Amino acid sequence: MDTQFLSTEAKKLVALPKGILAIDESMPTCNKRFENLGIPTTEENRRKYRELLITAPGIEESISGMILFDETIRQSTATGIPFTEIFKQKGMSIGIKVDSGTKDIPNHDGEKFTEGLEGLNNRLVEYKNMGASFAKWRAVINIDMEKGLPSNECLDINSKSLSQYAQIAQENNIVPIVEPEVIMDGSHTIEDSYTVTSKTLSNLFKTLKEQNIFIPGLILKTSMVISGNTCPVQATTEQIAEMTVKCLKENVPSDIGGIVFLSGGQTEQQACDNLRMMHKMNPELPWALSFSYGRAIQYPALKAWAANMEDVATAQNILVENARNNANANLGK
Repeated sequence: MDTQFLSTEAKKLVALPKGILAIDESMPTCNKRFENLGIPTTEENRRKYRELLITAPGIEESISGMILFDETIRQSTATGIPFTEIFKQKGMSIGIKVDSGTKDIPNHDGEKFTEGLEGLNNRLVEYKNMGASFAKWRAVINIDMEKGLPSNECLDINSKSLSQYAQIAQENNIVPIVEPEVIMDGSHTIEDSYTVTSKTLSNLFKTLKEQNIFIPGLILKTSMVISGNTCPVQATTEQIAEMTVKCLKENVPSDIGGIVFLSGGQTEQQACDNLRMMHKMNPELPWALSFSYGRAIQYPALKAWAANMEDVATAQNILVENARNNANANLGK
């Protein structure tokens, strides 16, 4: 394990004001978004769309790297240039989603665990040879206060798989992004969200330390502490910023490589505003705090492209502007 590389690459990925763009939607998820906008769901259209994102002029000014899906890392531009080469030309890092999705935990109604450890080492060796320097693994944590979710068993199972993945990634000199997403679906309050997020992160970092994971060479991708989407009382931007930063300070080691947020069902504006408020209220933080948004940056560009698939430039301009807005949010602007 090259700890110097891991810590340097992690810092590069979250060097403010830049953030990470997640374009790692699985084929079913990408196809569903296409269907909703009337885009034919073909491999070629997925390739064209990913080319639009990766080749957007100036995207590298706000984005340090992109998380890709297995299909995407193997694709090329219409003129035959591998996407991996475009990343090198732009000075952006290549990331890869390596989990294989979630399954129900037996006898745990509403709780999930993440698969993908089998054969992971061989896949990471291949991705490393293709130029990947970081990877991502997502766990799903549902909140249901009446049912007592999440259970301790759910948190333990997912913390262990995140730690095993992180260990294999670091052994291959790939920076692991660990993503324990606390889902915002539900009627829970922001206080409930705080309690569950705190418990999730505490459990995770306890397990990571037990497995001797190199913390400075690791990035946490986390959800914000936020009200459930059907909660009658929605927290303000200031409350979200205050409680999220408090939760992170109490549960995340100060020597971590960095922290990035997922948008997790927020609108594009909400995700940007909440991030901006955190930096505005906390000009000095113990770790780099940035974004790793997918839909919150992509979706307006995807809608523009769906309206006129020949007009790539307009969609790219929208994409770059959204990325820039979030980079400015990292500066409290």
